[in-house]
Amino acid sequence: MATDNECHDPGDEAAALHQPSRRRFLQSAAAAATVGAAPNLRAQAQTPVAPPVQTPAPVPPRPVELNVNGRAYTLQLEPRVTLLDALREYAGLMGTKKGCDRGQCGACTVIANGRRINSCLTLAVMHEGETITTVEGLASNGALSPLQRAFIEHDAFQCGYCTPGQLCSATALLQEYRNGTASVVTADVRKRPAKLSDDEIRERMSGNLCRCGAYANIVAAIRAAHEGSGQDANAAGAHSHDNA
Repeated sequence: MATDNECHDPGDEAAALHQPSRRRFLQSAAAAATVGAAPNLRAQAQTPVAPPVQTPAPVPPRPVELNVNGRAYTLQLEPRVTLLDALREYAGLMGTKKGCDRGQCGACTVIANGRRINSCLTLAVMHEGETITTVEGLASNGALSPLQRAFIEHDAFQCGYCTPGQLCSATALLQEYRNGTASVVTADVRKRPAKLSDDEIRERMSGNLCRCGAYANIVAAIRAAHEGSGQDANAAGAHSHDNA
């Protein structure tokens, strides 16, 4: 039995007083972690808010008058509508195709005032008062044009997606040649080309791509349509007359 006279070691009591308990240690560690995380929490809470995006007011449509394939169209268009979208989505002329929509493939080629253009790169409002021809307007009174018949006879298309643009471009090409327009492969650009050679056709059609690779047949069809019109003979006669 212990008595009041029992002796205690003073060193043991001092060690017990200075040794923290497990609970006190965990409480201290948790408090330190909370204090360290507080600045990050405040930084996240103070994330700047982006200013509201100012949405411009929509531009109201306006009437745009287009003369397409001999017919007058009055379309309600926004000023930013391209000629290609106006023809397809508003006038309902789906023959003109949307390919790359960047002016690189030529599928959207139409003829405006006798000049072939990429309709995806121009606005409809820029062509008011002009005469526009699409693939639907190449035939006359239900009869295919000589060039259209040549494309069929020479199998100048496979999937047919690029064909409307090819036909419009080739139609303008033949007219350009009749007008005496030279190309970069013309021997003397100061004179009317004496003959519409295959090289001339390839160069003049280089803006129209055919993913099916029907280029040889396309060139043959254009050459056949050109020869059937007798333009080379007329050009040669005019050229010799100029030289005289």
